Amino acid sequence: MTIIAGTHTIPPDLGDALLTKKSLSQRFRFKRELFDALQMRRIIRRMAGELIERQDEIERMLLVGIQTRGLPLAERLRDEIVSMEDVELPLGALDITFYRDDLSTIGPQPVIKQTKLPVSVDGRVVVLCDDVLFTGRTVRAALNELADFGRPQAVRLAVLVDRGRRELPIQADVVGAKVRTTSSELIEVGFEGIDARDVVNLRSIEPRQDAEEATRRGGQEEEGE
Repeated sequence: MTIIAGTHTIPPDLGDALLTKKSLSQRFRFKRELFDALQMRRIIRRMAGELIERQDEIERMLLVGIQTRGLPLAERLRDEIVSMEDVELPLGALDITFYRDDLSTIGPQPVIKQTKLPVSVDGRVVVLCDDVLFTGRTVRAALNELADFGRPQAVRLAVLVDRGRRELPIQADVVGAKVRTTSSELIEVGFEGIDARDVVNLRSIEPRQDAEEATRRGGQEEEGE
Protein backbone atom coordinates (compact mmCIF):
# COMPACT_ATOMS: atom_id res chain seq x y z
CA MET A 1 0.00 0.00 0.00
CA THR A 2 1.64 3.22 -1.14
CA ILE A 3 0.48 6.81 -1.33
CA ILE A 4 2.84 9.31 -2.88
CA ALA A 5 2.29 13.05 -2.71
CA GLY A 6 4.19 15.89 -4.31
CA THR A 7 7.29 17.44 -2.83
CA HIS A 8 8.47 20.99 -2.26
CA THR A 9 11.69 22.54 -1.04
CA ILE A 10 11.95 23.39 2.67
CA PRO A 11 13.74 26.60 3.62
CA PRO A 12 16.84 25.24 5.40
CA ASP A 13 16.57 27.69 8.30
CA LEU A 14 12.99 26.77 9.18
CA GLY A 15 11.97 23.15 8.68
CA ASP A 16 8.48 21.64 8.65
CA ALA A 17 7.30 22.50 12.13
CA LEU A 18 8.07 26.17 11.62
CA LEU A 19 6.33 26.85 8.32
CA THR A 20 3.53 28.94 9.82
CA LYS A 21 2.43 32.53 9.45
CA LYS A 22 3.72 33.22 12.96
CA SER A 23 7.15 31.76 12.22
CA LEU A 24 7.70 34.16 9.35
CA SER A 25 7.77 37.03 11.87
CA GLN A 26 10.35 35.31 14.08
CA ARG A 27 14.09 34.75 14.16
CA PHE A 28 15.88 31.77 15.67
CA ARG A 29 19.14 32.76 17.36
CA PHE A 30 21.77 30.09 17.96
CA LYS A 31 22.46 29.48 21.66
CA ARG A 32 24.58 26.32 21.84
CA GLU A 33 25.21 22.91 20.36
CA LEU A 34 23.66 20.11 22.40
CA PHE A 35 24.89 17.02 20.51
CA ASP A 36 27.40 16.51 17.74
CA ALA A 37 27.44 13.73 15.13
CA LEU A 38 29.24 11.22 17.34
CA GLN A 39 26.90 11.81 20.25
CA MET A 40 23.87 11.48 17.98
CA ARG A 41 25.19 8.17 16.63
CA ARG A 42 25.61 6.81 20.15
CA ILE A 43 22.14 7.99 21.17
CA ILE A 44 20.50 6.36 18.14
CA ARG A 45 22.36 3.11 18.74
CA ARG A 46 21.07 3.04 22.31
CA MET A 47 17.53 3.77 21.13
CA ALA A 48 17.73 0.86 18.70
CA GLY A 49 18.79 -1.43 21.53
CA GLU A 50 15.80 -0.31 23.61
CA LEU A 51 13.41 -1.01 20.75
CA ILE A 52 14.84 -4.52 20.40
CA GLU A 53 14.44 -5.17 24.13
CA ARG A 54 10.79 -4.03 24.03
CA GLN A 55 9.81 -6.21 21.07
CA ASP A 56 9.77 -10.03 21.16
CA GLU A 57 9.06 -10.51 17.47
CA ILE A 58 11.35 -8.05 15.72
CA GLU A 59 10.07 -9.20 12.31
CA ARG A 60 6.64 -7.69 13.05
CA MET A 61 8.08 -4.22 13.53
CA LEU A 62 7.39 -1.44 11.02
CA LEU A 63 9.40 1.74 11.44
CA VAL A 64 7.58 4.85 10.21
CA GLY A 65 9.22 8.26 10.12
CA ILE A 66 7.16 11.42 10.45
CA GLN A 67 8.27 13.78 7.67
CA THR A 68 10.68 15.41 7.52
CA ARG A 69 13.36 14.65 10.10
CA GLY A 70 11.56 11.74 11.65
CA LEU A 71 12.31 9.80 8.47
CA PRO A 72 16.13 9.86 8.70
CA LEU A 73 15.79 8.91 12.36
CA ALA A 74 13.65 5.91 11.35
CA GLU A 75 16.20 4.97 8.67
CA ARG A 76 19.08 5.02 11.12
CA LEU A 77 17.17 3.10 13.77
CA ARG A 78 16.27 0.52 11.13
CA ASP A 79 19.92 0.22 10.07
CA GLU A 80 21.07 -0.25 13.67
CA ILE A 81 18.42 -2.90 14.36
CA VAL A 82 19.24 -4.77 11.16
CA SER A 83 22.92 -4.71 12.09
CA MET A 84 22.25 -6.00 15.61
CA GLU A 85 19.61 -8.63 14.80
CA ASP A 86 20.32 -9.61 11.18
CA VAL A 87 16.70 -9.09 10.12
CA GLU A 88 15.02 -7.14 7.34
CA LEU A 89 12.61 -4.44 8.47
CA PRO A 90 10.21 -2.39 6.33
CA LEU A 91 10.45 1.39 6.49
CA GLY A 92 7.60 3.83 5.94
CA ALA A 93 7.00 7.59 5.94
CA LEU A 94 4.06 9.76 6.96
CA ASP A 95 3.31 13.31 5.89
CA ILE A 96 0.84 14.62 8.48
CA THR A 97 0.20 18.05 6.90
CA PHE A 98 -3.53 17.58 6.26
CA TYR A 99 -4.05 15.98 9.67
CA ARG A 100 -2.62 18.93 11.62
CA ASP A 101 -4.96 20.90 13.87
CA ASP A 102 -3.13 24.12 12.93
CA LEU A 103 -3.45 23.72 9.16
CA SER A 104 -5.17 27.12 8.89
CA THR A 105 -2.07 28.84 10.32
CA ILE A 106 0.25 27.39 7.69
CA GLY A 107 0.96 29.52 4.64
CA PRO A 108 -1.14 29.27 1.47
CA GLN A 109 1.25 26.69 -0.04
CA PRO A 110 1.96 24.11 2.67
CA VAL A 111 4.91 21.78 2.24
CA ILE A 112 3.59 18.37 1.16
CA LYS A 113 5.86 15.36 1.17
CA GLN A 114 5.60 11.64 0.69
CA THR A 115 3.39 9.26 2.64
CA LYS A 116 4.55 5.73 1.92
CA LEU A 117 3.75 2.51 3.77
CA PRO A 118 5.39 -0.45 2.01
CA VAL A 119 3.33 -3.05 3.89
CA SER A 120 -0.04 -3.20 5.61
CA VAL A 121 -0.07 -1.90 9.19
CA ASP A 122 -2.59 -4.56 10.24
CA GLY A 123 -1.12 -6.75 12.95
CA ARG A 124 2.18 -4.87 12.91
CA VAL A 125 3.98 -3.15 15.76
CA VAL A 126 4.38 0.32 14.27
CA VAL A 127 7.17 2.47 15.65
CA LEU A 128 6.49 6.12 14.89
CA CYS A 129 9.74 8.10 14.78
CA ASP A 130 10.20 11.84 15.10
CA ASP A 131 13.13 14.11 15.81
CA VAL A 132 11.57 16.24 18.56
CA LEU A 133 8.61 15.67 20.86
CA PHE A 134 7.09 18.94 22.02
CA THR A 135 3.36 19.62 22.40
CA GLY A 136 2.30 16.17 21.19
CA ARG A 137 0.13 17.55 18.41
CA THR A 138 2.33 16.21 15.60
CA VAL A 139 2.14 12.72 17.09
CA ARG A 140 -1.63 12.94 17.44
CA ALA A 141 -1.89 13.90 13.76
CA ALA A 142 0.34 10.94 12.85
CA LEU A 143 -1.85 8.56 14.89
CA ASN A 144 -4.96 9.86 13.14
CA GLU A 145 -3.40 9.34 9.72
CA LEU A 146 -2.09 5.92 10.64
CA ALA A 147 -5.59 4.82 11.68
CA ASP A 148 -6.76 5.44 8.10
CA PHE A 149 -4.43 2.67 6.90
CA GLY A 150 -5.55 -0.11 9.23
CA ARG A 151 -5.31 -1.48 12.74
CA PRO A 152 -1.79 -2.12 14.06
CA GLN A 153 -1.19 -4.58 16.85
CA ALA A 154 0.47 -1.73 18.74
CA VAL A 155 1.96 1.69 18.12
CA ARG A 156 5.17 2.83 19.81
CA LEU A 157 6.79 6.26 19.73
CA ALA A 158 10.54 6.86 19.44
CA VAL A 159 11.93 10.41 19.52
CA LEU A 160 15.46 11.71 19.40
CA VAL A 161 14.76 14.63 21.76
CA ASP A 162 11.93 15.17 24.24
CA ARG A 163 11.83 18.87 25.06
CA GLY A 164 8.83 18.67 27.40
CA ARG A 165 6.05 21.28 27.59
CA ARG A 166 3.35 18.87 26.45
CA GLU A 167 -0.15 20.09 25.53
CA LEU A 168 -1.60 16.61 25.02
CA PRO A 169 -1.28 13.41 27.13
CA ILE A 170 1.29 11.82 24.81
CA GLN A 171 4.58 10.28 25.93
CA ALA A 172 7.37 8.55 24.02
CA ASP A 173 8.26 4.90 24.61
CA VAL A 174 11.90 5.40 23.62
CA VAL A 175 13.66 8.75 24.11
CA GLY A 176 17.15 9.59 22.97
CA ALA A 177 17.60 12.61 25.24
CA LYS A 178 15.45 14.84 27.41
CA VAL A 179 16.18 18.54 27.19
CA ARG A 180 14.40 21.07 29.38
CA THR A 181 13.38 24.12 27.37
CA THR A 182 11.38 27.31 27.75
CA SER A 183 8.57 28.48 25.49
CA SER A 184 11.01 30.90 23.84
CA GLU A 185 13.48 28.19 22.85
CA LEU A 186 13.66 25.78 19.94
CA ILE A 187 15.38 22.43 19.43
CA GLU A 188 16.94 22.25 15.96
CA VAL A 189 17.91 18.80 14.64
CA GLY A 190 20.10 18.33 11.59
CA PHE A 191 20.61 15.07 9.67
CA GLU A 192 23.33 14.81 7.05
CA GLY A 193 21.67 14.24 3.70
CA ILE A 194 18.89 16.70 4.48
CA ASP A 195 21.02 19.22 6.33
CA ALA A 196 24.70 20.11 6.29
CA ARG A 197 25.60 17.73 9.13
CA ASP A 198 24.35 15.68 12.05
CA VAL A 199 23.76 18.05 14.96
CA VAL A 200 21.28 19.04 17.65
CA ASN A 201 21.23 22.75 18.50
CA LEU A 202 19.38 24.94 20.94
CA ARG A 203 18.04 28.21 19.56
CA SER A 204 16.09 31.09 21.06
CA ILE A 205 12.98 32.45 19.36
CA GLU A 206 12.92 36.20 18.87
CA PRO A 207 10.43 38.53 17.13
CA ARG A 208 11.98 39.41 13.76
CA GLN A 209 11.45 43.16 14.20
CA ASP A 210 13.03 43.18 17.66
CA ALA A 211 15.94 41.09 16.42
CA GLU A 212 16.55 43.47 13.52
CA GLU A 213 16.41 46.48 15.83
CA ALA A 214 18.85 44.81 18.23
CA THR A 215 21.20 44.13 15.33
CA ARG A 216 21.03 47.74 14.21
CA ARG A 217 21.60 48.99 17.75
CA GLY A 218 24.60 46.68 18.09
CA GLY A 219 26.05 48.02 14.86
CA GLN A 220 25.54 51.62 15.95
CA GLU A 221 27.24 50.94 19.28
CA GLU A 222 30.21 49.39 17.51
CA GLU A 223 30.49 52.41 15.22
CA GLY A 224 30.43 54.71 18.24
CA GLU A 225 33.25 52.89 20.01
